[in-house]
Amino acid sequence: MIVDFHTHLLPASFNERRSEIAARDATFAALFGTGGSMAIAEDLIAAMDESGVDFSVVLGFGWCDRDVAREANDCLLDAVARYPGRIAAFCSVHPGWGDDALREAERCVDAGAVGIGELHPALQGIDLATDDFVEPLVRFAVERGLLINVHGSEPVGHVYPGKGPTTPERLLAVAERFPDARWVFPHWGGGLPFYALMPEVRAALANTWFDSAVSPFLYDAEVFDVATRAVGAERVLFGSDYPLLRASRVADQARSTLDAATAQAVLGGNAVRLLGLADD
Repeated sequence: MIVDFHTHLLPASFNERRSEIAARDATFAALFGTGGSMAIAEDLIAAMDESGVDFSVVLGFGWCDRDVAREANDCLLDAVARYPGRIAAFCSVHPGWGDDALREAERCVDAGAVGIGELHPALQGIDLATDDFVEPLVRFAVERGLLINVHGSEPVGHVYPGKGPTTPERLLAVAERFPDARWVFPHWGGGLPFYALMPEVRAALANTWFDSAVSPFLYDAEVFDVATRAVGAERVLFGSDYPLLRASRVADQARSTLDAATAQAVLGGNAVRLLGLADD
């Protein structure tokens, strides 16, 4: 089974309402205010079939506006309901909403969501490693067995929309603060897996996974080999960041550098175990 652990869907109306949504939500404005690819569920399913992907995880973004978040979350939950066995959803909230964040997360989980995220600490103006208001949401995730996806960035390299100061040391601090939570750090965690060659970092990442979202825009193909050896192949999840990239492009990178057994784990086996899927 091939599992794309990092895809995005948005309500069809968001494309037509870009100016309105951008005026209401700072994250949307930063990522989509002047452009950016959007997809609906039917687009994703067609792209999955084209790339040979069996199952996808659809993520939200780090929303700031409550109503925008709810509308976007409903879009993801609707996709799960209409395509059972093909899609799982994470819900997005702002931890600073307090009880409202917990209520929205609980609503989504009761409707079938399996995780929280993608959180965007920089765009949402939060620090998961230090802000007190983060604790209730993380505690809820632990109690309900949820994964939490947190956007991170590289401290070096080219600038792109969404790149920010949540770099490896900040993500590591999050994992250290909440060792019982299950974290997914996308985009290779801004390079955090490379520091797993340090024993104390490797120990702190015992409950953390990394995905390969938008990898061809960031690294040479060898990143798959280097990261799986550094952090352990069982900790790496295949992710594309669709619709920004087609899944086949990222999967080709993985297959070009990994042996067959490791590629099978990264491209689907790890996700199957993590999500409790039936691998047919």
